[in-house]
Amino acid sequence: MPYLESRYIQYSLSLCSKSNGTINIFNMLENKDKSTDDNSADALTNNETVSEATQSAVNEVENIVAENSEKEEKKEEIPMLDYNAMELDQLVVELKKLLKNHPVHLIKNNADEIKNAFNVKFGKLLSEKKEQFLAEGGNSIDFQFSSPVKVEYNGLLREYKVKRDAYYKQVEDQLKGNLEKRNTIIDELKSLIENANPKTMYNEFQKIQERWKNIGAVPRDRYNDTWKIYHHHVERFYDLLHLNKDFRELDFKHNLEEKQKLIARAEALLEVEDVNVAFKELQELHRIWKEDVGPVNREFREDVWNRFSDVTKKLHDKRHDYYKDLRSKHQEIIDAKLVIVDKINNYDFTQNQTHKDWQKSIREVEALRKEYFDAGKLPYNKSEVVWQKLKEATKRFNTAKNKFYKQEKSSQTDNLKKKMELVELAESLKDSDDWETTTNTMKRIQADWKKIGHVPRKYSDEIWNRFKAACNAYFDRLNAHRDGVSQEQEAIVSEKKKFLDDFKALEGLTIEQVQEYIQKWRALGPLPRNARHLDGKFNKAVDESLAKLNLGREEIELMKFKNVVDGYLAQEDYRKLDSEQFFIRKKITETVREMQQLENNLSFISNATEDNPLVQNVRKGIQGFKDELDIWQMKLDYLKKLDY
Repeated sequence: MPYLESRYIQYSLSLCSKSNGTINIFNMLENKDKSTDDNSADALTNNETVSEATQSAVNEVENIVAENSEKEEKKEEIPMLDYNAMELDQLVVELKKLLKNHPVHLIKNNADEIKNAFNVKFGKLLSEKKEQFLAEGGNSIDFQFSSPVKVEYNGLLREYKVKRDAYYKQVEDQLKGNLEKRNTIIDELKSLIENANPKTMYNEFQKIQERWKNIGAVPRDRYNDTWKIYHHHVERFYDLLHLNKDFRELDFKHNLEEKQKLIARAEALLEVEDVNVAFKELQELHRIWKEDVGPVNREFREDVWNRFSDVTKKLHDKRHDYYKDLRSKHQEIIDAKLVIVDKINNYDFTQNQTHKDWQKSIREVEALRKEYFDAGKLPYNKSEVVWQKLKEATKRFNTAKNKFYKQEKSSQTDNLKKKMELVELAESLKDSDDWETTTNTMKRIQADWKKIGHVPRKYSDEIWNRFKAACNAYFDRLNAHRDGVSQEQEAIVSEKKKFLDDFKALEGLTIEQVQEYIQKWRALGPLPRNARHLDGKFNKAVDESLAKLNLGREEIELMKFKNVVDGYLAQEDYRKLDSEQFFIRKKITETVREMQQLENNLSFISNATEDNPLVQNVRKGIQGFKDELDIWQMKLDYLKKLDY
């Protein structure tokens, strides 16, 4: 209640009590306004004469105020974790924590993010399990898969939905109950005006005001009309009351000053640069105008309302122009993105025949995707359609790419059979003493191994380790048979030990000096097999010296590699050279596969904009693998140039 209203009514009632009870309370009231329809919204607008456009702007603001009135205040902020980076069991744990520790209406955004992340990850797992099932000879119609984590997740999701539905049902019932309470208060206020008793009028009106203020939110579609009806009868109360004109005018004056302040605050918002901040503040001013400030004298009501409505219209138009300009810019971004989508749609990959061809295409399509994201940001309601078009375009490319690599997988199965035959042959020969014949055979099957292509990844390490162990076992026996340490070799060992100690003590060597010491080391002669660990120690010391030089990583890695390889050449250890080449090819294959996996992951990210932290981490990982791939390829190229 306005601060003077209480004083005014108290004073008026005191006058009544001093008049020997002869003052008729009904003289305080004018004749009832029979022409007023209490249920008509048109009769409850203070007879404002604003234009249709202004009234439309005012209505829009007040509708937003009504909508906000229905919302609960958020009492806590729940941190949004990076759910996309979590595993399935972690997502279940987080959902369980949310349900246990927070009210259900506050966890909606977090629960939705968990649901999206879980569906993507479980969908990927399901696809992998189905692919494995089919590869093992299963029929698609017979495929079934579930897991304990999925069962637990489904249970938690059901619990969330039950609690959520119960909460919103409770809110709906409460809003309807509050509406009934407000309608009851309006009826009581009408009755108070029509049947006022001077002895109880003030207390009853005060209680009505207090009860109205304490009633909670009502349905948004009834907020404005309910308030207008109530406010209309409050104004009737003031307009018909004549006990003390001076006090009433003083109260009206105070309310007028407050509303003029609100108008001034609204006018100041025209200078606020951020239209969204200004519009939000305008909504608060409308709420204060409705709920916190009482009526003014009838002669000023139309004027102050028109002034407030006029500035509302100006702010509304300013905001409208801002979004109109923004929509124009959004359309430019959409057009640019659609051009890129069209390029991806028309991208020709029909001539791709090899892994190298597809890797080139993957890089080019990824460059187009980057161009898409660099074209600009869009709000969700604008971006979703064009984003779906991009997904469809990339799906066409990914489908063809996956088909190629599926066929590659089939050929890898054949390669596995061929390599298993070589493994079994090598294992059968590793204990042979027919040195000449077996040595030729072992060298031949090592050459055959190189010619066979890739095998399925899950078998690659196992068969390679078996093949390498069999070959090493034979050649170790062969070398032990051939080797014998002569006095000359003992002298070389002794000399190289001293050379190694001297080299370790040196500091501040240049790259030329390091290379010179490498040549000196080799010039001392080859070490016998039982002392070749000294070569490893020398190579380590060389690596430490190179690391202190101001050289790029690639240059250092290549120099270190050349030093090791040249040592093998000097020892005529062609088996180690072959092993080195095989190892490098294996690392190249693994690195490419890891890059492909990360690149595929990008297509599963629903909001793959460049400022998304998850996208940035994935791209950083891809770049790291690219750098590693360059170094491995450089080493392989060097080996290929050697004639051995």
